[in-house]
Order: sequence, then structure tokens, then C-alpha cells
Amino acid sequence: MISTTTPVALLSSVGKTTAARLKRIGIETANDLLWNIPRTHEDISEIIPIDQLQPNVKATIKARVETISAKQTRNKRIKLAEAIVSDSSGQIKIIWFNQPYVTQNIKSGDELYFAGAVKLNNFKQLQLSNPTYEKISKNTTNTARIVPIYHLTAGLTQKQLRFLIKQVLPLAKQIPDYIPNDIQKKYSLIPLATALHNIHFPKTLADFSQAQKRLKFDELFLTILTVQLAKQELLSVKAPKIKFQKNTIQDFVKNLPFTLTDDQKKTAWTLLQDMDSNTPTNRLIQGDVGSGKTVVVAMALLNTIANNYQGVMIAPTEILALQHFKTFQNILPNTTCILFTRSYKLLKLPEEKSQKITKREAIKLIADKKQIITIGTHALLQENVTFANLGLIVVDEQHRFGVNQRQKLKDKTPDIIPHFVSMTATPIPRSLSLTLYGDLDISRINKKPQNRKDIITRIVTPETRDSEYNFIKTELDKGNQVFVVCPLIEESDKLGVASATKIFTKLSKEIFSDYTVEIIHGKLKKQAKEQIMNDFQNKKINILVATAVIEVGVDIPDATVILIEGADRFGLAQLHQFRGRVGRSQKQSYCLLASDNYSPQVRERLNILVKHNSGFEIAEQDLKTRGPGDLYGYKQSGLPPLTIASLADTDIMEKAKIAVTDLLKKDPQLQNYNELKNKLASRQPIHFE
Repeated sequence: MISTTTPVALLSSVGKTTAARLKRIGIETANDLLWNIPRTHEDISEIIPIDQLQPNVKATIKARVETISAKQTRNKRIKLAEAIVSDSSGQIKIIWFNQPYVTQNIKSGDELYFAGAVKLNNFKQLQLSNPTYEKISKNTTNTARIVPIYHLTAGLTQKQLRFLIKQVLPLAKQIPDYIPNDIQKKYSLIPLATALHNIHFPKTLADFSQAQKRLKFDELFLTILTVQLAKQELLSVKAPKIKFQKNTIQDFVKNLPFTLTDDQKKTAWTLLQDMDSNTPTNRLIQGDVGSGKTVVVAMALLNTIANNYQGVMIAPTEILALQHFKTFQNILPNTTCILFTRSYKLLKLPEEKSQKITKREAIKLIADKKQIITIGTHALLQENVTFANLGLIVVDEQHRFGVNQRQKLKDKTPDIIPHFVSMTATPIPRSLSLTLYGDLDISRINKKPQNRKDIITRIVTPETRDSEYNFIKTELDKGNQVFVVCPLIEESDKLGVASATKIFTKLSKEIFSDYTVEIIHGKLKKQAKEQIMNDFQNKKINILVATAVIEVGVDIPDATVILIEGADRFGLAQLHQFRGRVGRSQKQSYCLLASDNYSPQVRERLNILVKHNSGFEIAEQDLKTRGPGDLYGYKQSGLPPLTIASLADTDIMEKAKIAVTDLLKKDPQLQNYNELKNKLASRQPIHFE
């Protein structure tokens, strides 16, 4: 008797080899098979008469086998099985390549379903190639129905997976239906067991649609409920009260070499008010690259140490941590700052220049001194780094840090819960911010600093590439600098080094041989990357070729052009982030989008960048055009990944949000919903490939 916990190795027709292959795609139990959601479906339910078959179409026929035999090609390299089959309308030839065993399974006179691709052979005659075949019945698995298509691995076939999943489908009735009955009724949701059956083997498209609706609702409902319960928990703990130090902040603003925008002032004031409370702040500050988020959090950190608490700022890379450290040296000259990364340990005392210190000295200062701002990377998460009286945690590019990493920081201050502020230059659409990020208060910095011009964006076609190269030369001759961003050429080139090297060679040897061109990528050693970035900052390099994964977020005011190769390979939000590398001064800047793919769909998508400079508008468009996927760092949010639901399912998302709100009003602790609490505790992942 099998159950949902039965290992797949104990199922019918599964040996050690097949079990090992299933494990490679995350399937170890019968339950994993149930939740191995198809990546798509094919509707081959209609039985087509042979005389109505069309080339290049996948179809199902019901036919009688007239003849079948095994053959070899003339060079004897390929073994074939050939059959002639017929129905009342005509006959057709079937060929199976490298499947000689078919002749052992099919005999003349058999009447079967055949489902496969209809093709024209060399004699312009229709034939079926490598079709699936099955005995005629009312409950087929691979033919004459809507069939599921799963993610595979080497050695597994669709027929194997379908057979195994069909074997365990009756177990769906053993899974508790964790969505409360009143919610199912209100939103017309089918039972969970029915949904699981019909997501795999629906009889009709309507059945599939209802199953998809139910499972999408479940996924979004559980995600939003998780977020809202986290928010409830946060409200139940206490944080240090960071009082507003009016004189300190006014002096800081007065001494800035620039004027704060209205958005910066509003966000800073909101944040300072948040922290003047024993309720932990949990705020996300959104703003395009260069919009001035750093100065806002600098104010909050300054106000924190003025209250005799420590502050810490975490950046995702050493380059960005070093940049923040240098920025704080300039705008916070009267504070003590420590830079703590794997490679750097620097101390900046009030009114003094920074100096190198040892790791032991840095750890002791962080543990002992209270009025201190620490800037670092993941290195600060090491167990031997402890904070004295930590009042504020700031995380730059919050989507680059998982919840577990953020929790490690908070755990370093067990006696109090620090206030938490995160920043991101990746705008989150409103529909997501209200649901997936419902535990965060969100501030937006929309306006750029004064005198910053909108970046002019153009699509580079093969016809305009030479003229754009000439345009780049005119910018270089003005003393300006250029970024060139390269995509991955193939999956094996994880760091994009192949494409970057190829483009670097072409630009440095042919197109821009009169200029200094350099390349930076993830395989370079730390010292080499640091030297290149310093040289670029000091204008010793005219053009910097970089891979998409290398962090080039340093401030280069004289960079006025960014050329993005393979622009069709990136999402709009990522392209917009790349574009933010330029336009960081009063100079007019340009973003050039190049691609080898100029289909109407690609051109339409890239034109969104041409028309819009607002990151928030672009994020909304990216949500519509890309749908599912790891947009906005969702994988790093600490929540299970969206698999069936799409980030574009705003209608279902809104209904799920209302359902969660109503449920928590009625029963904030879910005391009457044990099945739901158990589900939240387990959060069984759904595989979607």
C-alpha cells in the first residue's frame, strides 16, 4: 500500500537507475511526483482522419497496423522501425528512428492510437515520425487527450513520468485540503485533489483552467499569508527608540554639497519618524540608480549613532561597500566608520583619514564601541562579529540578500530588535509591493537630483551600428567614458566571459584602437578588478567592457554612454539598471541597445526602454511582458518561489490578498485552522520547469 511518503524507488517500474534520475529533478517520494507540475500541455485529443492530416502539425490518429518491420539505413548506422497504418479514409507511413524494439510491441492487425509530428518525406509524402502509440481506451495517457509535458533529465522520458504520476494520482485524496471551505466557496475554487488530478491529466481545457486557478490561488494565498503573519510577529517585539536629533540632522543637511530633492526630504523624515518608536521599522526605499538613496540612509545612520546606538550598512559586493565607505567619509566627516569586507578592514575616525586595521581590531571595535557606523558585505555575517547596541541595519540592494542572511544580522543583537531599512534600485510594481512585500513599508524616491537629464535610449540595428560607433567616438573625444555590457553567449559560460572577451578584442583591436579599452569580469582576481575600477574612475580607461554579472555600480560621472550587447537577453528591469550606470552628472547621457534578434516582439519590448525613463513604469511593463520568473529578486525574498502562479496574475493576487485579510481579522492566530498551519510550516515546494 503506497502513501504520499512512499519513496519512488518502491513504485512499480522504478529501479535504482530511474530513482536516481528522478532525484536529479527533485523527485524522491510519491508526493514529489504529485507536485511535479507540468511545464505545459499539448492538446492532441482530437482524432484526425488520415486524409485530413497536415504537415508540421502534431496529431493523433486511430489506425490499424497493416505492416511493420525493422530496417537499417544504407550505412547501417541508424536502425528503423517502419509501419504502414490505415483508417477508413486512407493510409500513412510511420517511421521510428533508433527504436527497433517497436516491432516487438506492435503487430500487424493491431488497432492503436498514434500521436506524433506529421512531416513530408523526401518524396513529398506525409509520414508520422517517432509517434507515441497506445492501446485504444477511454482513459489514455499519451495519446487522444490533453497530455502533460514535464521537465526531463537525461534518461527519463515523458511516457515514464506520465505513467508514474498517473500511478500516484489517487493519493491526491490523502492530502489535506488546507484552504478553508468558506474561502473555497467564496472564490469558486475546486477541491485540491481535483485540482492536482486535472493539472496533470485534464479531460478538457476548462478542467485545466479550473485546476490552474485553484493552484495559483493557493500559492499566492500562502505567500501573502506568510508575509502578513511575519508582519504581525514584528509588531509584537520591541526596538530601540531612536529619537530625532534635530540639530545634528539640520547641520548635516546644511553642509551637504548639494540640495536634497523633495522625495529625499520626505523619505528621510518618514524614516526618522519610524525609528522614533519602539516598534521595529521595516522599510524598503525604492529609487532608480543615482536617485540619492544613500544620503537618506546616511541621515538615519547619523541619527542612530547620535542616540548612542550602532548602525550597520551591508552591500552585496566589495566594490559597492568600498564606494559607500568613501561616500560616508565625505558626507559624515565627524563620525567613526569601519569598513569590514573579506579583503578590506579600514577605520575612519572623526576628522581623520582612513587607516588599515587588522581583522581582530575591527571585530573588537565593533563589539565595544557604541557610536560607530560599520559598512561591510556578507563577511559581517561571520559568527565572531558581534555588535554593541545595534540600533539600525541598512541593506543595499535588498533582493541580493535572503531573509536568512538578514536574520543572522538581527540575531547578533538578541536583547533588542534593530530597526531595518533596505534599499533597491529595482522598482517593485505596486501590485507586488502590496502583496509579496506586504510586511514592508515602502518609500519611493522618484525625482532625480537637480540638473540630471533624462538618458536618451536608442536601439542599435546592423544598419546603424557603424554610425553609433562614430557617435561613441565623438563622446570619447569630449573626454567622456563608455560602458559596454555583454551577455552570456551560452549557458556554460556562467560569467559571460566568452562574449566579453570576444567583444573586447573587436573593440580594442579594430573599432576603438586609438582609445584605451579594458575588460572586467568575474574570473579576474580581486586586485586586478580593483585596479581596473580605480583606473576607470581616474579616467585612465576610456571604454570598460564588462560582463552582466560583474558589479559596475560605482559612480563614474564622466560615463555618458552605455552600449548593451545582446539586449534581448535581459529583462527590462535589468536593462534599466544597466542604463543607470550613466547619467550620473549634468552631462547628457545615452543608452544604446544592441541585439542580433530584431523580431517585432523584441523591438516592441526594447522600445519600452526608448519611451520610458521611469523605473516604476518599466517595472510594470516588465511584469506584463515576462510574467513568471525571478523578477525583483523574488527568489531572495525568503519565500518559496512562485511556480504555478505568475507575477502577472494580479487579479488572483488581489483576491488572495482580500482572503488573507478577512481570515486574519477573524482568526489572527489561525487557532481554528490546523491544516492551514501545518501547510504553512511545511510549504511543500512545487517543481515547475
